[in-house]
Amino acid sequence: MDDTTHPIRIRQGGPADAPAILDMLDAAVAWMNDRGNTEQWGTTPYSRTPGGVARVERYTTENSPYVAELDGTPVGALVLDSGPSPRMPIAPAGEPERYVRLLVSDRRHAGLGIGAALLAHAAEEARRAGVRLLRVDCWAGGGGELVAFYERNGFTPTDRFLSGTWPGQVLAMRIG
Repeated sequence: MDDTTHPIRIRQGGPADAPAILDMLDAAVAWMNDRGNTEQWGTTPYSRTPGGVARVERYTTENSPYVAELDGTPVGALVLDSGPSPRMPIAPAGEPERYVRLLVSDRRHAGLGIGAALLAHAAEEARRAGVRLLRVDCWAGGGGELVAFYERNGFTPTDRFLSGTWPGQVLAMRIG
């Protein structure tokens, strides 16, 4: 398939997307581990981590999930919420916000801008809702590649935090 001729389509997700999202998360863990990154999401496939399946099912029923597709095949997912996960040591923004709770893309389609397209969609969803703040938290370990990805996509680092031994970074984007 020549992906350059097939535009990424983003649609509202739902419970039927949970298996595809879990597959992408499992593949992401394997990809990270193959690159020597065992700290970000560990070494156990996401679908086998305690609470992993239930978390994704909640994301697709209690939050606002979006799925990126190429030719009808899911290749990425993003989950928006009205604030950070209560499990993370992150303070609420003190104003209405949209919060990226999950962003994952199919590594077989890396380099096509799937993550960037999903983030642009999240910003548009926030704008449509009249919300002027979009935030995300991510792993800040390794060489900082994930933080740099969000910066390239319009986010500015704000607060650093530790969740146990997991180094995190909150980033924010003002929506005009």
